[in-house]
Amino acid sequence: MRRLAAILLCAYALPAFAMDTSDPAAKARAYAAQARTTWAADPVILAAVQDQNLRHAALTQSDIDALDKAWMSELGKPVQPVINSVLTTVSSDMLRAQVEQASGLITEVFVMDALGLNVASSGITSDYWQGDEAKFTETYPKGADAIHVSDVNFDESTQIYQVQVSFTLTDPADGTVIGAVTVGLNAEHL
Repeated sequence: MRRLAAILLCAYALPAFAMDTSDPAAKARAYAAQARTTWAADPVILAAVQDQNLRHAALTQSDIDALDKAWMSELGKPVQPVINSVLTTVSSDMLRAQVEQASGLITEVFVMDALGLNVASSGITSDYWQGDEAKFTETYPKGADAIHVSDVNFDESTQIYQVQVSFTLTDPADGTVIGAVTVGLNAEHL
């Protein structure tokens, strides 16, 4: 009986994404379900999203396009004020720690506000505005439980074949959707 109890305890202690399945999409969904209740629910990340939502509340689509263009113009340049405004934050430091702790499973992670603009990122993304991409359009407007899993693709920014799993972020006080997260998962580790 003790042995059975130990086996059951170990089975429940395994992360949800470690299930034995050959379906990368199922593993990605399980990872998202686990992440949204652990590190992605960290008060520092949620506060960063809520703060940016307040600061960006009056942005127009022209403003968003200008910010996105500025981000892309800074790629590869020595001075990157827009990019650094995202990468040099405590919340971005936390995301980089998640990548490091994942031992190769996570290739990248970034958090978006209510407009689909980057709030925090483990590294430089190819653009600032994700709001026109499935990682945002299939999560944020779809509600609190939305999860989107991409096909396996070669990612230029990470130079790795990955699956991107995206999910909504909610305010723990009232459950309203405040943003979204995208996690790149190394396809070879799924």
